Amino acid sequence: MKPDLYVIARIIKILRENSRMKKTNLATASGLAYDKLTKYLEWMMEKDFVEIDSEGFVYLTSKGNKAYEELVKWILEHIGRLEFPRF
Repeated sequence: MKPDLYVIARIIKILRENSRMKKTNLATASGLAYDKLTKYLEWMMEKDFVEIDSEGFVYLTSKGNKAYEELVKWILEHIGRLEFPRF
């Protein structure tokens, strides 16, 4: 899977704002189809950016928070503005 960095940043931003969320709510909030969100979450779990607890809540790890900060910094530095388009 080749992840879209804006989608990754949007998912992380939503989790930062909400602490933890169920996958269905996260899919709705991020504007992604559930199956597409699931693929992103699998990739993000492999990178240790998110975890899913026993109740099915998705939450950020400290590595996920750091990745967001670095990604936002890079986008602002090289693109000039931060926008998270919905697909």
